[in-house]
Amino acid sequence: MSGKPRLERREKRPIGEWNGETIAAGESRDLVLTIGENHSGADVAIPVHVRRGQQEGPVVFVTAALHGDEINGTGTVRSLILDETLQLERGALILVPVVNVPGFDRHSRYLPDRRDLNRCFPGSATGSLASRMARIVFDEIVSRSDFGIDLHTAAVRRTNYPNVRGDLAISEVERLATAFGCEFILNSAGPKGSFRREACRAGCPTIVLEAGEVWKVEPSIVESAVHGVRNVLSELGLITGDLKRPPFQKTLDRTKWIRAERGGFLHFHVAPGETVKAGQPLATNTSLLGREQNVLTAPFDAIVIGMTTLPTVGPGEPVCNLGHLMRGRRKIERIIESLPEGHLHDRVIGDLASNVMVVEPGPSTDSPSNSTDYPPAATGQ
Repeated sequence: MSGKPRLERREKRPIGEWNGETIAAGESRDLVLTIGENHSGADVAIPVHVRRGQQEGPVVFVTAALHGDEINGTGTVRSLILDETLQLERGALILVPVVNVPGFDRHSRYLPDRRDLNRCFPGSATGSLASRMARIVFDEIVSRSDFGIDLHTAAVRRTNYPNVRGDLAISEVERLATAFGCEFILNSAGPKGSFRREACRAGCPTIVLEAGEVWKVEPSIVESAVHGVRNVLSELGLITGDLKRPPFQKTLDRTKWIRAERGGFLHFHVAPGETVKAGQPLATNTSLLGREQNVLTAPFDAIVIGMTTLPTVGPGEPVCNLGHLMRGRRKIERIIESLPEGHLHDRVIGDLASNVMVVEPGPSTDSPSNSTDYPPAATGQ
């Protein structure tokens, strides 16, 4: 868009030269980046796959498992590496299935020094383990790239409906986010020290996909992510092919976590990806004997971006993450209702809802003596 800030371009490192190895145009190569040593003195390395087209063009990185337990992205990057139909005509692709190898080995979000790697960019060559890793990733991957896609999931005991996040004040970020093809785009610059924020500041516009949950490779999430990456590559001219457009696309400028007011056991009334209207019940909090304690409701028209998968809560714990729909809820619902059976939208909701037990609100979900009636939950079908 006109009037939006453009990123400062910095001097790029050559895509064809990697620590003494040469990758010619049209070639592919598996590499390793040594990021440090473990306590026994053995090298710790990140596996990297580099693929070049025959012609010069943009360089795009796709990274996953920056948080070591978020492996839906790992499944996505592996699918891209193994896809023989993914032939680049121009430019280059840097594919990194696991960035946080020490966390991945321990099935942990964090590094062994208890730091969050995604708050340590651009890093320092003389800092902590996390800072040194961040510096190497920045110098070896971001410094060679023109654009970036970083794949994430929700944190432990939560799940996310697929959504792209990026600083839409940057025109190239907006271009990537729109092309990726998620139904929902969250306008956000990202936390200080996060990979995407610092990559953008270094002149490499980068977006994040948030989808699914930890410790899983969910088929419909991987399918969504692969479609999105290929859309971006097509938009940038690395591959040929039409973009797979979503049935609708909405930009969200505001999200809100709805939190438990009391401790108890939840009956969920919505699933990730469903639309809700203001005042609609999201979850009923009950005692362990099933007696209703209170009902959490939507404060505004929204989409359920994410939610907990753990039905037991304490006061203040997050239950549903709502993306504010300032307008257009009914139009979105009509579009969803018109989708053919088996559409990816429905399959994603079905897969993510398999991790939560969703029931209709009302007396049947609680004690027989409860006579309060609530409007039915929207199913989005």
